[in-house]
Parts: sequence; C-alpha cells; structure tokens
Amino acid sequence: MAVPRFFSSRPLTPAQVGGTVELDEAAAHHATRVLRLAVGDALALFDGDGGEYAATLLRADKRGATVRVLRFDGIDRESSLDVTLAQGIAANDAMDQTVRKATELGVTAIQPLVTARSAPWPAGERGDKRLVHWRQIAIAACEQCGRNRIPAIAPPQSLAEWLAAWPGSGIVFAPDADRSIAGIAQMPSPLAVFIGAEGGFDARELAAIRGRGYAAVRVGPRVLRTDTAAIAGLALLQSMWGDWR
Repeated sequence: MAVPRFFSSRPLTPAQVGGTVELDEAAAHHATRVLRLAVGDALALFDGDGGEYAATLLRADKRGATVRVLRFDGIDRESSLDVTLAQGIAANDAMDQTVRKATELGVTAIQPLVTARSAPWPAGERGDKRLVHWRQIAIAACEQCGRNRIPAIAPPQSLAEWLAAWPGSGIVFAPDADRSIAGIAQMPSPLAVFIGAEGGFDARELAAIRGRGYAAVRVGPRVLRTDTAAIAGLALLQSMWGDWR
C-alpha cells in the first residue's frame, strides 16, 4: 500500500529533519478521521516546492496532528513536457474534473479562458473562491498522484489577452481539423494546449488561434466533451512527446 501523502501549507526545509511539524487542519482531519492513521504510521509531506519528506505520525487528538520528519527525498515526478492547458471555462463539475485529471497528467500550469461559449465567471469574492477551489483540487490530485510540484492555476483571462501574451508554441484540438496529432512534428516547449468550453471555440476564436501559427488537430472521429477532450489530448501528448514514451 502506498504511503499517504499530505500537502503542507507551511514551508518545509531539510533542516526540519529530526524535528516535528504540525499538519494543516484539513490534512490532520483526513489523516486521522478518514484514513484513521495511528501513532507510528508512515506518511509523506510536500510543500509544492519540490521533493518530499518521509515522516511518522507522532500525535493525533482533537487539537490536531503532529508528525516527526525523518528524511528528505529530492524526488520529483514532473513531466519532461512543459505544457500549459489553456481551457475554456466549463461548468463546475466538468471544470473540476479537468483540473483534477490535468494535474495527474502532468501539466505545468492551467490557464482558465473566458471565451464566447465559456461558463459565466462570477465577479468578486465568488470568483476568488472558485479559483481557490480549483487550486485545492490540484493539491489533492498531487497528493494522490505523487507530484511534489503543484501546477499553477492562473486567474481567468480572455482568450485574446492570453494569446497576445503567450510566448510559446500552441496546439488546439478541434473536431473539424483536417489532420490528426500524428501528422505534426513535435512542438517546442513551452507548449499551450487549447481546449474549448462546452460548444468549443467559435469560428473567430479558432481563426485567432490558428492565426498565431498554432496547429489545429482532431482527436478521432467523435466529438468529445470538453473535459474528455482535455484528458485525451494531454494523454496523447504525454505518450508522444512526454514521459509516457
């Protein structure tokens, strides 16, 4: 059985090896109430800056949980493919699924895009809470999949604004594209993968993406849901150009 992993919002350093660390409240609850870890059980901690720390549970009570840090392991499980998912904002469940699976599939960053067909983005505090929610989903996915670096999730931008600022190469998955991904050469990093929201990109948006010289490719003969398209596209890229080879 894999050792359970927990994110620490407090920075960790190798100097803490041999000492003790308090688990975050949510991590303590999950460790003791959900997983029912007991004193002496093994676990791992990471803070998102790379590497992880082997630890054991030292104390668990109503006040929280304390672990003893045993050693630092500099291992990272990042993909060799530096890819940003530029995702049209989808409805809540689909967007949550996309963030979760894209994190597991090794994206470097996720850029939510406001497009003609994207789900409405709430203003003010509601929008801030949604962004925090997505970041928590990415953290939980890192805990599960073994990543020690958390993909950045930027505040939403319009497609036009982000296209103007993006310095790298790009690829857009479009069901009406005239070629498959197997028909293009590997693109240099950093690479942006553009996925439309429900209904896809409109004609002007696709023209703007293609106008930057980015490749438009299809993923099979069927029209995929936005969350399926993101997962399928990223898996294809990792198998062709990334760390699934």
